[in-house]
Amino acid sequence: MMDQEFLKKAEQKILTCSTIEPELYNDYNVKRGLRNPNGTGVLVGLTKVGDVHGYLLDEGETIPAEGRLRYRGVDVADLVSGFQSEGRFGFEESCFLLLFGYLPNKAELDEFNEVLAISRILPEGFVSGSILKFPSNDIMNKLARAILTIYSFDENPDDLSLVNVIRQCIQLIAQMPLMSAYSYISKLHYMLNGSLYIHRPRLDYSEAENFLHILRMDNGFSSIEAETLDLCLVLHAEHGGGNNSTFTTHVVSSSGTDTYSAIAASIGSLKGPKHGGANIRVKHMMDDLKSHVKNTASDSEVEDYLVKILKKQVGDKSGLIYGIGHAVYTKSDPRSILLKEKARTLAVANNYEHDLDLYERVERLAPQVFADIKGSDKVVSANVDFYSGLVYSMLDIPEDLYTPIFAMARVAGWSAHRIEELAFNPRIMRPAYKNVRPPQEYTPISERG
Repeated sequence: MMDQEFLKKAEQKILTCSTIEPELYNDYNVKRGLRNPNGTGVLVGLTKVGDVHGYLLDEGETIPAEGRLRYRGVDVADLVSGFQSEGRFGFEESCFLLLFGYLPNKAELDEFNEVLAISRILPEGFVSGSILKFPSNDIMNKLARAILTIYSFDENPDDLSLVNVIRQCIQLIAQMPLMSAYSYISKLHYMLNGSLYIHRPRLDYSEAENFLHILRMDNGFSSIEAETLDLCLVLHAEHGGGNNSTFTTHVVSSSGTDTYSAIAASIGSLKGPKHGGANIRVKHMMDDLKSHVKNTASDSEVEDYLVKILKKQVGDKSGLIYGIGHAVYTKSDPRSILLKEKARTLAVANNYEHDLDLYERVERLAPQVFADIKGSDKVVSANVDFYSGLVYSMLDIPEDLYTPIFAMARVAGWSAHRIEELAFNPRIMRPAYKNVRPPQEYTPISERG
């Protein structure tokens, strides 16, 4: 183990040499976090994959608007309404739409489902030799490692022809639910003293059904549970080119690296609590609220607790009401609206109505509390992370898998953006950083203090 005293001294040295005065960012017109002064994202590319709309711009001023999300021009709300009204699962159809740019007819969707089913089969010995043999405390790290290992089983891993990349992407879409579930089962057995059980995927099941089938010891799940998880996958499948993990896909893909390296890098981005890990923080916040508020049906008591959160007096002392507010959406997040609607049905079926009532109470009270305490006129609303953690709880899915489920879905969007980057953007991404450290003369070691 490295000496702690050395590390403390190293930290101070690095802070001393690396500190950059805040005013320099203004002097050089640096867009920190690739954000404009009004909070909007800096435009760095063009895409036809996804469109996220959360506000209007009027003479450079942000005007709040109802949220809208489109996959290849199709409104997600219409997409969801379509497959749900017909009693079908929608994630596979959403993947086809994102990859190929249009809604498939029945024959095309059936063929695509068959391709996904065949692609689910993991290489011989992969589960026992890679996943079970090397369990990990964090499933996202394990998932990234598994994807990088799959590279070794690919007979043509570095070929960047679109035909080959499309093959790799479809296989990863099909295999990531298995990798995620098996990785958790490995942790459950080797680190948490649970039972070891390995179920094979079923060719006749959807992605959502297969995940529940493999994850649960008894293979059992209800139709509403599978439908709800399928909706979660649909709503997380894509969110424009500017979110951190998808931008990572673009950046890494632009270097000409292989598909497995690009997707593993995107998983590293999604793992971060500021991105894909936010729903876990929502759940922890709500668990803390329930343990400290006597009457969670009381608006005033819940409101008092939210005030304490913003004043950094309770919870993790971050001052953040997790799940409220978004980088793009203002008046509403369409994903949150659709998920909450489905969550109500699941809550009735699984006896979680009281919990959902509390979430809705926080969603209703939080924006005004935020305005009062922060003295801000910024319009905020619940985002998809606010309800997804509750939904996973109702599905009896462990916290370890919350963010991997996000990755299982988002790999569809990452794949579409990777293909777009390779096909139409031949330049490697190479933004500029301004060095603000003055030149220094070299000093011989004998003359250094």
